[in-house]
Amino acid sequence: MEQEVEIILKVVTLQDVKQLQKISIETFSDTFKDVNDEADLKEYLKSAYNIKQLESELSDSDSNFYFVYYKKELAGYLKLNVSNAQTEKHDINALEIERIYIKTNFKRLGLGKYLLNYAVEKAKELDKTSAWLGVWEENINALNFYKKMNFVCFSEHVFELGGEKQRDILMKLIINK
Repeated sequence: MEQEVEIILKVVTLQDVKQLQKISIETFSDTFKDVNDEADLKEYLKSAYNIKQLESELSDSDSNFYFVYYKKELAGYLKLNVSNAQTEKHDINALEIERIYIKTNFKRLGLGKYLLNYAVEKAKELDKTSAWLGVWEENINALNFYKKMNFVCFSEHVFELGGEKQRDILMKLIINK
């Protein structure tokens, strides 16, 4: 008899800030280090994932972080924003999936799909009209994954990493009530 793999989702609290910082830096670096300038990447990591910044984000009642565990090991995390915490103010009735990252050795296990489905269910629970996210135009694997999950392109914005301006594709999923 096949044993079901245990996937656990845990709400991240202020007490978890150092663990959040560690996984944030690790997953962002692993995803983008080979395609970005090292100095720009280091500067971004220092500003985006310092303890004070993460504590501020964790304290925002319109943002929620979740750790995902696979076989009792921390495998990734998710950040959701609503209302004024959204990074783009195009739709106050939407839920933003700001961060969805899986550690390299846990990719291709269905955890990204698990987190994305959780986000969509959360959007439904909160009576949102859509869920949306931004993805770098050169992150082809992520773009294809979101398209497969029925997200569609609706806009774009500039993401600055150090001195480099990059184009993010904004994608959304309309929530059917």
